[in-house]
Amino acid sequence: MKLSPQLVVSSLAVFVLSACSGNADQRRQADNDFDYLDTAPLVEWKSLEGSDVRFYTNYQIPQGNYTGGIGNRVDIRPPQQVLELIPGARIERENGDVSIWLLKKDEADKVWQTAQTLITERDIGVRAQSDSRIETDWITWVAEDESLPLSTRYELARSVQNGRQVISLALIDWREGSEEQPVTFTNKERYSALMANLLTARYDLDIRKEAERKASELIKQIPISMGTDRSGLPVIIARSPYDVLWSRLPNILPAMGFKLEERNQSQGTVKASYVEPDDEFWQQVGVKPIELKPGTYTFLFGDLGNRTSINVTDAEGKPVAEELLRDMVPVLSAMAKKGQ
Repeated sequence: MKLSPQLVVSSLAVFVLSACSGNADQRRQADNDFDYLDTAPLVEWKSLEGSDVRFYTNYQIPQGNYTGGIGNRVDIRPPQQVLELIPGARIERENGDVSIWLLKKDEADKVWQTAQTLITERDIGVRAQSDSRIETDWITWVAEDESLPLSTRYELARSVQNGRQVISLALIDWREGSEEQPVTFTNKERYSALMANLLTARYDLDIRKEAERKASELIKQIPISMGTDRSGLPVIIARSPYDVLWSRLPNILPAMGFKLEERNQSQGTVKASYVEPDDEFWQQVGVKPIELKPGTYTFLFGDLGNRTSINVTDAEGKPVAEELLRDMVPVLSAMAKKGQ
C-alpha cells in the first residue's frame, strides 16, 4: 500500500495473516454454508401429564441478549496479537483499544517520540496534535483478506495513571471504500493491534540500531594483546565479549586480506583464505607486514566471559607459530580502531 496517507499491509504479513486461498470473503468466512440461519425457533418443552421430568444443565442454553455477527458476518481470521517489542512495557487491551504501560517518564518519552517519527516517516496526516494527544487523518489499508480498501483514523494519547506512564491508541473512525461506517469491536480489535504493531516494530528497530552502534563503538576500543589460554599455550586476547567481537569479524578479517569461506558461531570457528595485501595497505595501517604465506587458515575463537581468545591454525590444522600471532596483534588492533 502506498501512503497518501496509505500503508503497505503486504509488507506487514507477519501482522495480517491469510490462512487460506480464495477471494477476500472466503478468507474471512467459514467454508460451510449458513443453513443454520434458517433453523426454526426453539419452542418450550411440554412434558406429558404425570411424568417425572428431569432437566440436566449440561446442555442448557445460556439466557441473555447477545450481540455479534452471524452468518457471513462472522470473521474467522485469527485475532491480531500486539507484539511485545518494548522492553519493560506492559501491553493491555480493553474494548479493542491498546494501552502501553511504562514505569519511567523517559521510557514513555521515547515511545511517544517513536510514534511521532512513525507518523512522519509514513507521511500520515495529522488533524490535531498537542504534547499529549495526536489525532491522525485517514490511513488506508489494502489487504488480500479485505473486500474493499479500508480507511481508519486513530487517537494516540499519553497520560499518567496511578503513578505510571501510559500511552494509549484507539481507532476512532472507520471507512470501507468511500463510505464511513460505525466502528465495531472487531474493527477496533484488529486494526488497533495492527497500528500498535507498527509502533512497537519501529521502536524495536531503533533499539537494534542503537545496540549495533554501541557494539561498533566497543569494537573500536577493544585492547588486543598476546596472552595464554587455560592450557598455557600462546593466544591472542581481545578484551571484548565473544558476541561483540564475532559480530564485527566479517568486516575486520576481510580488511586484513582474509576471504571468509565458512563460519560457525556456536563452535567459534572461521575458515578463510589469505592473500597478502599490497604495500599501500601496510603503509596506511602503519604496522609491519605479517610473514603469513597465502593459503587457507582457520581462526579459533574462545569465549572467556568478558574476553575472547583468538588462535589460528593452518590448512593442516596445526597452530601457526607464536611469532605470527604476535605479528597479527597490531594489525587486528589497527583494524578494530579504524572500525573497518
